[in-house]
Amino acid sequence: MIEFPADETGRRSSAAFGRHVVADALRAADPAAAEAAAAETDWRRGYLRHFRALVVAGLTDGYDVAAAGLTSAHARMPVEIAPPAEPFETVTVTGGADRETEVVLPYRGERLRGDGLRRRLDAWVAAGVIEESCAEAVREVMDNPDWLDLSDQRLVVLGAGAEMGPVPAVLGWGGTVVAVDLPAVWERVSAVPSAGTLIAPVLPGRSPGADLLSELGAVAHWLDGLEGRLIVGNYLYAPGAAYVRLSMAFDALATRLRAGRDDVALAFLATPTDVFAVPPAAVAQSRSRFEQRSRRARVAGALSGGRLLQPNYSDDAVNDSLVPQQGPNYALAKRLQRWRAAVARRDGVVSFAVAPPSWTRSVTSNRVLAKVYAGAHLFDVEIFPPETANRLMALLLVHQIRKPRPAAPLAWQDEAVGAAHGGLWRTAYRPRTALPLAAVRGVLR
Repeated sequence: MIEFPADETGRRSSAAFGRHVVADALRAADPAAAEAAAAETDWRRGYLRHFRALVVAGLTDGYDVAAAGLTSAHARMPVEIAPPAEPFETVTVTGGADRETEVVLPYRGERLRGDGLRRRLDAWVAAGVIEESCAEAVREVMDNPDWLDLSDQRLVVLGAGAEMGPVPAVLGWGGTVVAVDLPAVWERVSAVPSAGTLIAPVLPGRSPGADLLSELGAVAHWLDGLEGRLIVGNYLYAPGAAYVRLSMAFDALATRLRAGRDDVALAFLATPTDVFAVPPAAVAQSRSRFEQRSRRARVAGALSGGRLLQPNYSDDAVNDSLVPQQGPNYALAKRLQRWRAAVARRDGVVSFAVAPPSWTRSVTSNRVLAKVYAGAHLFDVEIFPPETANRLMALLLVHQIRKPRPAAPLAWQDEAVGAAHGGLWRTAYRPRTALPLAAVRGVLR
């Protein structure tokens, strides 16, 4: 099993692990910020400013920060990939549906294609919902529909049942999906309409699937034996501290696969509720919106003593959309993925994109987040239907695999390419100072 390190009393603390890893990452670029993180006594509530500090420190040294963070995480939580006691066998399911050969995006009851899809992309860009680079990537895939056929690749989807994952899209395009998720999820995954091929690990006497936390060695051994180029994607999720453990398991697996073969690409989705350095155009639109805010918004900000409706940006181009309700373990798990994407892009192919906020089950199960999302439109933030979000992200995956780009001089520049943040980067207000009002409207709705 993959466990957090124990302290001198034998207690295993995800908070202590997160605090030390963040401090070690900061030490590569900002020793003072590192000491502040190491001295934080209330990590559960105080982590927010330290995760922002990671991005500020990484504006010029982002690759160093990412490498230091990963080194610290693996030194503190070594992940062993041992030979399996019982190797997995392979189950293969061949789909019989007609292959989709055109870019189609489901959106609010419509199936957008051609000029209709181009108009929707233009509207999203104008509204500040996605970056222009996101729209450009989708348009380029539309102009090269043959890119959709990923049958020449093996898309390994860790977390195959995820709502934001690419399984439905890639199978619809006729691709080959290597699905890894818990056996309990297999029935749902195998029921996805398919024009492609679905492959999964299986042990005798149970449904196909694997538990990455307890069967990591067996999964690694099984993937080692697959022929063809692998695109290894992290779509895993678990609540609380288990999410950090899953991210560590994936990172160890990805590192092992890339070390043993030269045909492995990686794929990640970033959450929009995180901290990012953003392009100047995003800052400019946000500031323009703040200057043009309504009289009611000005009064609400004044009556709150400046606690509500603060400007999204002050003297830098760092967007802080962290949501306290998601907690430090969620933030660390996603940051580990971002760090691996940054480090891996310097010597390999990586698909990485900021995904839009979406009405997934994990969101709607959180009552506070559900209320916030219901009122988010008041602040120029669009919450995507899952079927729209996962298809959009799959199109970006296709673009980044078919047209890989070299690492940018600065790590944050790579992270900003193709972002579909839902408007969080371009809204007038710092998200945490607008969320209470969004939640109130969400309750009324």
